[in-house]
Amino acid sequence: MTEPTGINRLNRRDFVKAGLLFGTGATALAAGYAAVPDAFARAVYALKRAGGRNDSVLVMIQLAGGNDGLRTVIPMRNSVLHDLRPQLAAASIAKALPMNNDYGLNHNLPRIAKLWDRGKVAVVEGVGYPQPSLSHFESIRVWETGDPSRRQVNGWLGRTISRAYDSYGHPLTGCGCGVSGTPGTLKDVNSTVAVIESQQGFGFVDDELAATVGAVYHKTPGLYGALFDTAVATVHQTVAELKRLPQVKEGDPAPSYSKDAGNQLAAALKLGAQLILAGTGVRLLHVTLDGFDTHQTELAAHDSLMTYLDEAIGGFYDELSKHGRSSNVLIATWSEFGRRPEENSSTGTDHGTAAPLILIGDPVAKGVYGQTPDLKRLDEDGNLKYTVDFRSVYQEILDTHLGVDAKEILGSRFDRIPFLL
Repeated sequence: MTEPTGINRLNRRDFVKAGLLFGTGATALAAGYAAVPDAFARAVYALKRAGGRNDSVLVMIQLAGGNDGLRTVIPMRNSVLHDLRPQLAAASIAKALPMNNDYGLNHNLPRIAKLWDRGKVAVVEGVGYPQPSLSHFESIRVWETGDPSRRQVNGWLGRTISRAYDSYGHPLTGCGCGVSGTPGTLKDVNSTVAVIESQQGFGFVDDELAATVGAVYHKTPGLYGALFDTAVATVHQTVAELKRLPQVKEGDPAPSYSKDAGNQLAAALKLGAQLILAGTGVRLLHVTLDGFDTHQTELAAHDSLMTYLDEAIGGFYDELSKHGRSSNVLIATWSEFGRRPEENSSTGTDHGTAAPLILIGDPVAKGVYGQTPDLKRLDEDGNLKYTVDFRSVYQEILDTHLGVDAKEILGSRFDRIPFLL
């Protein structure tokens, strides 16, 4: 029996081993060029309509598990908070970092507080969606697809790539950093994205795989050969560019991503910064900080997560700013839901609904937007009633930052929240 050659020999395990995993639109590459869906080829090569072709970069940070918004952006003058949270509120309010007369940031967000003082932070209060689900799985799906009806299966950023970006086979237009699977926000059958766990693992590293890639160049015909060649060439070019990144000179302060080597978000954002600085063409990045399902002893756990978030974002922004690349990069946090306003018997909080989102970067118009949900008028489950549809936040990001028609991506128009310049 003749041994397979070319792309038929290059299986999905090889991609994973190389540290690069193509997203849903390119999974068929692992099975052979003949299986590549026509829709994917069309999405890569067809002439796209104008829009989404600027150099703006979006970094979405998922606070997975359900972040407690009332301990992140704290309504310091709301006396009802003390009634609902006799232990959690006292600790939060006493040490909060003041933003204005009404709000304060968690005391473990000092670098984000400094960015607020510099006009680089916006907060959108009361963000949620109609008929909210308290299930992690269901609510994550809603946020990832931008569809509270649960009918949509593709991610809102995946749809953005396939409809608005002409990537021409570029696998790094959308990228999940520090994870092993394609983030749901980036999934779309007509788009291709990359998943990179670390810089060290990114690239074709062993001789056998390199030889196989060489065979692909010669054995894969026509359109699909060009598609694969472009993707592989981009990987090699990116690895080379990462190695040529400007090094910190002796005496220069190095960007501090984290004092704790276990801060996986900091590592992911450092990789994201390297991809941006290397000029790889990345436009949409997704990273994740897990651990926010704080049903028990929330104080210590949530404070630690806030420290991770602060150090990671602070280091990321500082590195981009140092190299003159912060002007077009927007950071946005999201979480599947907030926490219940009333603390439980374990000094934790259970699954909630509405919560604030934080936007950070030079493109931001500083301020607190939206309306804080009324703590005296909770829903029948004792949760906050949302005041801002999360798709209003997506809409502003798409329209103003990415230059993409939000209605085409989200299917409708929503109230505008002008948190961007």
